[in-house]
Amino acid sequence: MVITVPATSANLGPGFDTLGLALNLRNEIEIKPSNITSIEIYGENAEYLRSLKRNFFVEIFSDIYKNLTGKEDKFSFKFNNKIPLSRGLGSSSAVIVAAITAAYEMAQVPYKKDKIINLALNYEPHPDNITPATLGGFCVAKLKKNRVYFLKKFIPTNLRAIVVIPNKPVSTAKSRNSLKSHYPLKDVVTNISSTAMITAAFFSEKFDILKYIVEDKIHQENRMKLMPELFRVREIALREGALMSTLSGSGSTFFNLAYKDDAYNIYSALKDNFKDFNVKILYFDNVGVKVYN
Repeated sequence: MVITVPATSANLGPGFDTLGLALNLRNEIEIKPSNITSIEIYGENAEYLRSLKRNFFVEIFSDIYKNLTGKEDKFSFKFNNKIPLSRGLGSSSAVIVAAITAAYEMAQVPYKKDKIINLALNYEPHPDNITPATLGGFCVAKLKKNRVYFLKKFIPTNLRAIVVIPNKPVSTAKSRNSLKSHYPLKDVVTNISSTAMITAAFFSEKFDILKYIVEDKIHQENRMKLMPELFRVREIALREGALMSTLSGSGSTFFNLAYKDDAYNIYSALKDNFKDFNVKILYFDNVGVKVYN
């Protein structure tokens, strides 16, 4: 069995822990029955991941497979990672979603994707990444009483993502510690209105309005101060025609949305100005986690 899962970009500015979308940058895992458990890791951060005593994917997969079947069968796992760690591209959510899905597939137990999303909450309490990783597309998600309520919208093929991946990570925990504990009412209202407008823009496909209404007063500015170069990334992207330019998750990656005809100019300007960063043009993913048997 081969399972693939997309990277994600969450928050999208004001949509803190609520908005997210899937990018066609995929981790791939091959799983086979075996006499012994074996693990091979290739791609992004492979050397670091090989050095760890625990493999998060294998632990989740094994626990759920045993719960479903009552068995402790052995498997070989081969990982080909494309999603970098601790860069705000949903690497943890990708592992969780893929591991749960793989366990159900290998156990041959029927499931629906909303089941995967809600099981993933046991490992990742924020639905803004796990939902698009599972479903693909643009997703709005709300957590209430340990259940995720969500809506998904197909992202049109005339759009591209230009992501700027810095050469150093930002810890999600450290990033969250940079946030305030209290906010003025006017700032909260700004985020509510901006999040509502972004959602409406995606669902109505009126993307030109995004450049006027994407405004965050809750988290972005403080998080970006941990890597001040990101302010310049946003400035250049918007100047060159990006529809929106936001911190991806908790960072350090910056996400930029553009029409496909504008994507290369934005990419070139960012690449010229940030030679030490990894700049990519990506398609969007509208499928989410996929399995090939």
